[in-house]
Amino acid sequence: MSFQKILVANRGEIAARIIRTCQKYNIKTVAIYSEADESAPFVKMADESYCVGGNRVNESYLNKNRIIEIAKETNVDAIHPGYGLLSENPLFAKQCEVNQITFIGPSAECIEKMGSKIEARKTMKEAGVPVIPGTEDPIVDVEDAKVRANEIGYPIMLKASAGGGGIGMQIVQNEEELIKAYEGNSQRAKNFFGDGTMFLEKVIENAHHVEIQLLADQHGDAIYLFERECSIQRRHQKVLEEAPSPLLTEETRRKMGEASIQAAKAIQYANAGTIEFLVDEEQNFYFLEMNTRLQVEHPVTEEITGLDLVKEQLDIATGKPLNISQADLSINGHAIEVRIYAEDPKTFFPSPGTITIVQPPEGNHIRNELAVEQGSKVTPFYDPMIAKLIVTGGTRKEVIERLQEALENYQVEGIKTNIPLLQKVVQDPTFQSGMTRTSFIQESIQV
Repeated sequence: MSFQKILVANRGEIAARIIRTCQKYNIKTVAIYSEADESAPFVKMADESYCVGGNRVNESYLNKNRIIEIAKETNVDAIHPGYGLLSENPLFAKQCEVNQITFIGPSAECIEKMGSKIEARKTMKEAGVPVIPGTEDPIVDVEDAKVRANEIGYPIMLKASAGGGGIGMQIVQNEEELIKAYEGNSQRAKNFFGDGTMFLEKVIENAHHVEIQLLADQHGDAIYLFERECSIQRRHQKVLEEAPSPLLTEETRRKMGEASIQAAKAIQYANAGTIEFLVDEEQNFYFLEMNTRLQVEHPVTEEITGLDLVKEQLDIATGKPLNISQADLSINGHAIEVRIYAEDPKTFFPSPGTITIVQPPEGNHIRNELAVEQGSKVTPFYDPMIAKLIVTGGTRKEVIERLQEALENYQVEGIKTNIPLLQKVVQDPTFQSGMTRTSFIQESIQV
């Protein structure tokens, strides 16, 4: 079995990315768009396009019932949710199943289990995967948080159990900071995810953020496609990712990969997924969370393995067994991705407006994933990421040199972007050494 027609329940560069693979394999596509996205490039790429609602995400890209209606009206076989939005919504995955539409992702049960960070921690611990020391149950209130924090020991990370993207997440150094941070973060998580449940984790000092890309089929087989280093972050949001990690030894890479497969098999996971870890200076690694979807940074894995992860997702969703074994996989060269945001590089505030010029660099070792074109309006309704630039080469040093040149030649006018910040990062000697921790931007980079 293979799909004839797919609805892409997303927007921007990831919608375009999914449509491109579908076109390559002669699969028809249906795009959905909000009123604000009516003239977006991805809308023109699809075979059919339908307005799903108003500008705001809850009126459009999160409108589950309307998306299912469009899917049924257009007779699609499957829905690809991309990343963000409904990609990790177990109710939507279930709704697809009830309407006999294949959800290109894991089961609703897996999404639900990994969607709660507290539940995910318990599951991983039971599966034998190392987890960060912290609370095993939800925090009841701020008084409970004070008691638990003293048991764990400061500094601690206050975290929301639901959602992601750094929302409801804050490092606190002492009890006074915890009292100030607790209510605000709990309320913020409730506003964004409908769930204000909080928990605590010990802060891993000088940590690197490293994740393992998985593929698992419906027949119990799973492989890992090595790792991505994601330590370059601002406000707990990634801005640069690379593969392989300059930190890991071969032994740590293998141990992390095997632990990730153990985790996937423990929850009977099927499709593409990512296990995120914090890695300390001694290469001890600790489970952070599982993303039950395609990641923004998946292109760097594609570049070093030669695989098309969207195609792999489609094959798994049709019930095909994996056609590649762990022994077949090897790391080929190096790749770095930077995220281009429509934002002020100093304040990180979004910079909406009309793009008057957009000219990404081009070349044999450059891959561009674009959400915009000349004349595109960047609105305040969505995530401000407008593009991704992926650069490849034989060695990390070669890739950094090519990336510096590519960023110098990247032209965007009409709005502010974070390109000056990215240039500062890649020129920094600490980054070039590969020893950048998650605190690197806030500690070292001034634009």
